[in-house]
Amino acid sequence: MNVTRFETATEYFPPNHHDMRCLRLQGHEAGPADSLWLGVSVIAPGGHVESSASPLEKHYVVLEGELTLSTGAETAVLKAFDSCRMAPGEPREIRNHSSQPAKILLAMPFPPVV
Repeated sequence: MNVTRFETATEYFPPNHHDMRCLRLQGHEAGPADSLWLGVSVIAPGGHVESSASPLEKHYVVLEGELTLSTGAETAVLKAFDSCRMAPGEPREIRNHSSQPAKILLAMPFPPVV
């Protein structure tokens, strides 16, 4: 068993993420994991992730607050416990247009070992 306490989770700094705090809960430097890693981001009002795509799918669950996710072709406003899957290669932009911080859980597979 590998337990990570939220208050001691390791912060990480992905590019193009603004006015947010990203914490690793499982996988990578947070401990052993075979197939995926988990993170939580706390996004301040006005905070955002610039539009970009990943070769790996991503799964998001809004834990608190409200966030807008956009692919460029489609936009959705997600509230607490709403979820969204972004397909491999699908661009995504995340924005907190509200006046309150928002928390989002990210689950993402590890890249394939070549």
